[in-house]
Amino acid sequence: MTLALALTLFSLGTTGAFVAGLLGVGGAIVMIPLLLYVPPLLGVGALDMKSVAGITMVQVFVAAVSGMIAHRRGRAVHARLVWIGGLSMACGSLAGALVSKHVSHRFLLVMFALMATAATGLVLVRMESLELPIFAEQIRFSRLRAGLVSLGVGLGAGLVGAGGAFLLVPLLVVVVGVPLRVTIGSSLGITALAAAAGLAGKVVTWQVPWPLALTVAAGAVPGAQIGARVSRRLPTRRLKVALFIIVAATTIGTWWDLLVR
Repeated sequence: MTLALALTLFSLGTTGAFVAGLLGVGGAIVMIPLLLYVPPLLGVGALDMKSVAGITMVQVFVAAVSGMIAHRRGRAVHARLVWIGGLSMACGSLAGALVSKHVSHRFLLVMFALMATAATGLVLVRMESLELPIFAEQIRFSRLRAGLVSLGVGLGAGLVGAGGAFLLVPLLVVVVGVPLRVTIGSSLGITALAAAAGLAGKVVTWQVPWPLALTVAAGAVPGAQIGARVSRRLPTRRLKVALFIIVAATTIGTWWDLLVR
């Protein structure tokens, strides 16, 4: 690994983790295209998809844990929601991953496009809980509803092989009624639990290129911390706009791949 590639990977890890800390989303949706296209664009090297998948799994886990710790300092992580959502999402992801073996690549791409479209529509919906109390200990929510939402998102994420936080965040706000700030912090905790199982699978099957992954992870730690700090200072309306930009860009890119390429 050259110094130029190491600096590039560190910067990309910081960028992806900043988005995760800022909005509780990002993960694979941000990191996979960054890792695939930026290094060759800069002429510092190229990574194959298998290596990218292993690196991304490490980055998602590290960024989620780092961002959750930062948001917890701001009392924006609801522990019960994290455990309910994380375990439910992990179960759904496992089931979805098993089912995905028996469906076509195009079907999976359509599923992902529909998930992204649904997320975009949900962000546009009026979020009644947007300005509710921002401290986790003040929040009350339906455990059943939170579990079912996380299970469903996990199932879809397991099917398509990508993170589902971009859909989980608006669903927790609109359907479960959790304020956006607490949703962002708690979503990172849920993502960390769900990603832990995927990371374990990558590790035991030797699919993680550790020098590259640790370089990206080193950038993810401060990136998530900075993103969380900025998130706490931004008005919730601006956070909603930023969330819309991320999910809308994902939706457009996915449908473009599906219908045009």
